[in-house]
Amino acid sequence: MSSNIKVQRICQHCGMEFTARTTVTKYCSDKCSKAAYKARIRAEKVQKSNVETLQVKTKPIEELKAKEFLTVQEVARLLNCSVRTTYYYIKTGKIRAVNLGQRLTRVKRSEIDKLFEHPQLEQPKPKTKQFDISDCYTISEVMEKYSISRTALQHLIKRENIPKINKGWYVFVPKTIIERLLT
Repeated sequence: MSSNIKVQRICQHCGMEFTARTTVTKYCSDKCSKAAYKARIRAEKVQKSNVETLQVKTKPIEELKAKEFLTVQEVARLLNCSVRTTYYYIKTGKIRAVNLGQRLTRVKRSEIDKLFEHPQLEQPKPKTKQFDISDCYTISEVMEKYSISRTALQHLIKRENIPKINKGWYVFVPKTIIERLLT
């Protein structure tokens, strides 16, 4: 059964105007119809490939979320940071971990969850007293005056948290603190 209708339409593939014989015709020719079909099939394949890729990428993360104990590398992948950063978090106590032996550091999954439940605010550092350079010794002056080696002095400064003032080539330490410790 043929139709005598003539409807002006625009091809959905090439965009050109054509005369259609039915109200449901979408393409101007068989060539445009086949090209549109191929484009549609190609788009479906690309979409399917993208979905598979996304599943492959998220699969390891989902597996990590299911594990109760994680290695340092897995924690780094889960937090999207480097392994060194993860070790830093462990060292500073932000993440509690257990060292079961050489290269056997394990982190409980609940420790990672705790990071995000109560975010730890950075605590401001206590203000240190500002010292004037005229009230300070240089490192070499302290070594000469108190007959102490450079290494011993460096250990003392580090152990006692003595503030250091760097000025050009010289490092200054407060006289009052040094005198109190070395006399």
